[in-house]
Amino acid sequence: MVAGVLTSAVAAAVLAAAGTVASAAHTGSDASGSVEVRAEGRFAPPTSFVPSAAITYEQELVPAASWIEVKQRSDQHGTRVSLRVKGLHPGHAYGVHVHQKPCGANPAAAGPHYQNEPGPMNPENEVWLDFTAGKDGSGKASASHNWGFRRGEAAAVVLHREQGGAGDRLACFSVPFAPSPVG
Repeated sequence: MVAGVLTSAVAAAVLAAAGTVASAAHTGSDASGSVEVRAEGRFAPPTSFVPSAAITYEQELVPAASWIEVKQRSDQHGTRVSLRVKGLHPGHAYGVHVHQKPCGANPAAAGPHYQNEPGPMNPENEVWLDFTAGKDGSGKASASHNWGFRRGEAAAVVLHREQGGAGDRLACFSVPFAPSPVG
């Protein structure tokens, strides 16, 4: 019986760890003055035994172990952010935005949307990555702007229940966004 309990505990820990893997690569500036960042993770509940940079608050729409990847490329012309996901609720229309602070157990921890300039909530002043999940639960989106992130002011991508500027926060992924290499 003890061996069965230990085996179950080890299996649960392995599954939990597999569902919360997160990695990031900041390739730094190259000769052209560009900066690249890539981060990926597996969503886990905030109470998960093994913490994750990707947190789900609503497992029906963002199941535990679903996957996310975010890439940033910034150069003298601006910034491009792209998003790919797998394992989400098929057919759901997600709103996705870059937020100012890292994720936390409380959905509000990521703070407000990152804005290029204080003002209106719109896709020109913010990074919006809205998408509708396909039949297999995958999705992708990208946004390009002629501006870049300010140091320490962009730290997460939040998945919202609705597309557009607002909606309940379903999940959050902390991303080590890099500041613009120009300016």
